[in-house]
Amino acid sequence: MIRASHFLAGALLLAAAPALAQTAKPAVNAAPNDAYYKAGEAALAKALTVAPNTGRAKNVILFLGDGMGISTVVASRIYEGQQRGVDGESNSLAFEKLPWTALSKTYSHDTQVTDSAAGITALTTGVKTRNKVIGLTGAAKPESCASEAGTRVQTIAELAKAHGLSAGAVTTTRITHATPAGTYAHTAYRDWEGDSDMPAEALSAGCKDIARQLVEAPAGLRLDVAFGGGRSRFLPEAQDGKRADGRDLTAEWLKAPNAAYVTTDAQLAALDPAKTGPVLGLFANEHLPYEVERPVLGQGVPTLAAMTTKAIDLLSKNPKGYFLLVEGGKIDMGSHLNNAKRTLTETVEFSKAVQAALDKVDLKDTLVIVTADHSHGLVISGYAARNAPILGLAGNEGDPVVAGDGKPYTVLSFATGPGGPEGGGTRADPSKEDTDDIDYHQAAVANLPSSAHSGEDVGVFADGPGAYLVHGVVEESYVYQIMRHAYGFDADAK
Repeated sequence: MIRASHFLAGALLLAAAPALAQTAKPAVNAAPNDAYYKAGEAALAKALTVAPNTGRAKNVILFLGDGMGISTVVASRIYEGQQRGVDGESNSLAFEKLPWTALSKTYSHDTQVTDSAAGITALTTGVKTRNKVIGLTGAAKPESCASEAGTRVQTIAELAKAHGLSAGAVTTTRITHATPAGTYAHTAYRDWEGDSDMPAEALSAGCKDIARQLVEAPAGLRLDVAFGGGRSRFLPEAQDGKRADGRDLTAEWLKAPNAAYVTTDAQLAALDPAKTGPVLGLFANEHLPYEVERPVLGQGVPTLAAMTTKAIDLLSKNPKGYFLLVEGGKIDMGSHLNNAKRTLTETVEFSKAVQAALDKVDLKDTLVIVTADHSHGLVISGYAARNAPILGLAGNEGDPVVAGDGKPYTVLSFATGPGGPEGGGTRADPSKEDTDDIDYHQAAVANLPSSAHSGEDVGVFADGPGAYLVHGVVEESYVYQIMRHAYGFDADAK
């Protein structure tokens, strides 16, 4: 039964409807006038203009920031912006502006967390292998010379050379170190950089040290450009080197037609690409100095950007094209020390090298890929104020956050490494130290002689022919397939 009161209530609601509609009118949207909103609109407009380049690549440049995990990229982005006096948090490093991105799964054949040897092997051969192994499949065993037989895999540099292209490697580490060696070497142990690094059994069995592999490679496969440190692995002990066989591999390099050997930035700059054949540049006995050490230890040592641009000039002579690996190797070494200042400054220099290359090449025919072989245990902890120094103390509205032990903590810290407390000791008070000092070591949870790598995915950034294939979450070994496809070498795998 319908009551009269129901009709009365309905009539009152209808009468009030216009007033309710008027009071329910949405407020003016303030978002379109917000700076973040406008930035998003601009980013969308730019993204809508990006079209995939499905053409073939004449050249491929693979930039590798060793140990450059996502947290390292973010901290370096902030640091670089703060050093320039701009907003660090919204800043971007050169490679972060590239339009095609992905995440790369970096585990190796035998471990959750890869080392650089297995990492570079995945990137340059398309095959995941065991830690400590370079240029061999996972069937090879670390430090087993015998296991090198039948496990060799071709690198992208060797593939490029086989097709008549040129190839090179540039690094801030020894040129025989794991990552650059991944372009030309095939060895069961990454530390076999020179003959004095090898056990007698391996030498007697016929295995070659990495320096010999670089110099003794067949002319049709040998690198055309090799820049970095590591002079000691090429020279005999009588010449301040570490070779026990008495050979001078730099002299042997010079036997090739028009070959050159340089040891200073001035000699590098003076090279005339039109008149120069293969070039070996060894600018330090061991690794190159950190950028923060350049004023004292870096006299005569070229920057990574200078080595990169000269390498491009030299390799570009070949009308068929080239492959070039560029490694920022000391990013990783800074993190192994729990020394964020070195890690960040090396990443910024790596970004400068990427920008120098982007300014020089034509992305219509050059594929540029920027990635890392693995991450590191660097952590960015809350809650420092916006624009607070990234190398400073974590805070809350400007005041330092005090941990359970009554001491503040730094924004950046590490999971493991030499910054950890020893023998049950207590944590140092960072407020009583200069956390911006080049030799300051951030705290770590567990003490180790050297910080361990970490296993989270790393970023991949790309532009140029084939770069559109960089998307999603991929295997580290997939990057090789992108480069091979971009060159048009697909049939080689069949």
